[in-house]
Order: sequence, then structure tokens, then C-alpha cells
Amino acid sequence: MKALTLLMKTFANKVIIVTGASSGIGRALCVQLSNQNAKVVLVARRAEALQETATLCKNETLCVVADVSIETDCIAMVNQVVAKYGRIDVLINNAGITTWALFSEIEDMSAFKSIMDINFWGSVFCTKAALPHLIASKGQIVGISSLTGKTGVPTRSIYAASKHAMAGFFDSLRIELKEKEVSVTMIYPGFVQSEVRGKALNAQGKSLGESPVNEAKVMTAEKCAAIIIQAIHKNKREVVMTLKGKVGLWFKLIAPTLVDKIAKNAITNIKS
Repeated sequence: MKALTLLMKTFANKVIIVTGASSGIGRALCVQLSNQNAKVVLVARRAEALQETATLCKNETLCVVADVSIETDCIAMVNQVVAKYGRIDVLINNAGITTWALFSEIEDMSAFKSIMDINFWGSVFCTKAALPHLIASKGQIVGISSLTGKTGVPTRSIYAASKHAMAGFFDSLRIELKEKEVSVTMIYPGFVQSEVRGKALNAQGKSLGESPVNEAKVMTAEKCAAIIIQAIHKNKREVVMTLKGKVGLWFKLIAPTLVDKIAKNAITNIKS
């Protein structure tokens, strides 16, 4: 009860933008932050799915249809938020898409450009547009990366590259913004239940249609969102989720070849 009260104190009436709010981690974040009386701005490309998320939220929400890979959409989204609320306190860069294909088997590279456009440039564009307002509020920027942003994984090469790029960008930005009192929190989840994998690009650049992962074996979006919210509340520098993820990063320093084998086995075993 005390922890819940502290969270409500942290987030009550804060204006929080969540990109990729139409499903998965983004939807769970919106619902839980709304339960803490935050004013949540839901951002995604699908208007109908945004409205579905909004109906689950307890507190006031603002739905903004935007494609984060388009800079003008990000600028317009931020302008809409500021016009309504006059401030931005937290920006959560969560929008993302993924791949599930061996690089050698990719037939058309043009389709895979969207991975970098959404995962990396989408975060950059939203951050750039919101930055003056975050500086004014001494706010917080959150980047939802992935364990693949720490170490490469087979079938996810382009996705891993986009998440590594996010990590480099936000780690650099954290240093730049320290004197302006804007904090940056990086989140590195493992596999989390989400419809995003069903939409992962295959070797032909098309949606898989169904998840290649046994979703029952992975973390729920609700649990992941709760961990992220605690990290924001505690203003953490970064969070690496799962014990395997943390141990794997230590092993990468002393036995990188072993970590390569673990990464390969992780992809094989998560399917069954």
C-alpha cells in the first residue's frame, strides 16, 4: 500500500507520452500509469487500437495518431500535447517493430529500413521535438530497448542494430542533459508477451502473421510495465531485465563465445 501511495505521488498529474501505445508493453504502461493518476498521452499509428487502450485507462488520456518514423508527425504530436497540457514531464520511447530472419536469407533490404526508421529514428525524432519542454520541466526520457541492444542475437540482426543505436544515442544524451537536470533511463527487456512478434518481418519483408515464440513462456507485458514504472519512479540509469540477461552481460566480458552460444540457444529454445 505504501509503495502504491509513493507511485501515485510520483506520477499524479504528470504529463507522460507513451509511443507504441496501441498494444503490448505500451498499452500496459498506459493503463498502469493512468492508475497512478498520470495524464497519459497515447501515441501510435492505429486510431482504433489507441481508443481500445484509452478505454482501459482510469484517468484522463489524450490519443494522438502519429507515425514516429515521420519527423513532422512527431513535431505535430508534441505541439498537440503542449497545446492541451502546457508541459511534458516524461517521454517514453516505446514504439518499435522487429524481425525474425537470418540476414543471409533476406531477399529485399528496402523493407528492413523501417526497423531503423521506427526503432531508432522514431525515438530520436520524438525526443528532439519534446526536448525543450522536458528541459523546462526538468523531466525524464525513457528508451525501451531490448537485451538485443546489449548483445547480438541470431534472426534479429537489423533489430539488434536499431536497439544498439538507441543505447548509444540515449547514453550520449544522458551526459549532455545532466546539467539541464533532464534524466535518461534505458530499459532492456528480454522476451515479453506482445503482438509485435506476429508482425515481425520475415526474410521476404512481410509480416510473419503469428509469433514464432511460445508466448506462454515469456514475461507478461503487465509485469514488464510494472518494472519500467518502478525504474522511472526511482530515476534509474538503466534496467536489464531477467537474471539470465544480467548474468549474460557479465559473461560477455569474460567469455564472449559462450554468450554467442547462449544467444543462439535462447532463440531455439523459446520456440518450443
